[in-house]
Amino acid sequence: MAKKSRKQQAGGTPATVALTAAGVDFTVHAYDHDPSHPSYGEEAAEAMGVSPERVFKTLVADVDGALTVAVVPVAGQLDLKALASAVGGKKAAMADPALAERTTGYVRGGISPLGQRKRLPTVLDASAGGHATICVSAGRRGLEVELSPADLAALTGATLAPIGRP
Repeated sequence: MAKKSRKQQAGGTPATVALTAAGVDFTVHAYDHDPSHPSYGEEAAEAMGVSPERVFKTLVADVDGALTVAVVPVAGQLDLKALASAVGGKKAAMADPALAERTTGYVRGGISPLGQRKRLPTVLDASAGGHATICVSAGRRGLEVELSPADLAALTGATLAPIGRP
């Protein structure tokens, strides 16, 4: 697995470009993606040797007709009711995958909360605050970025709320 610090990162994805432009510290973790693995997030945690509680998946949901990004640990699931509540909505459902890809500019399994084509309201699970750093997709399958939860929240304008469940 290759690791690159912010200073070593050249080019990259819209997520890594956004991080570099913001001047925050981050580390890129690259690994060989296995298309047959049943879970993108669990595969990332295993490949990086990182606890699944520190690896977060980016999901796109429809809350009362508005697309919303939810960032939750891969070790659990998104609580749609809690997500709706966190953004002042009534009802949430997972967004159509093709719409999520078109709106964010990323492919499923590689959607990053950073550098999206259209900035969407974002909610980061409150458990992120219990870690010095967390990992999220860097914008493609087999590529993760590690950064502080505070930097992720600041760059995405995220609200922190308990939206994940075991």
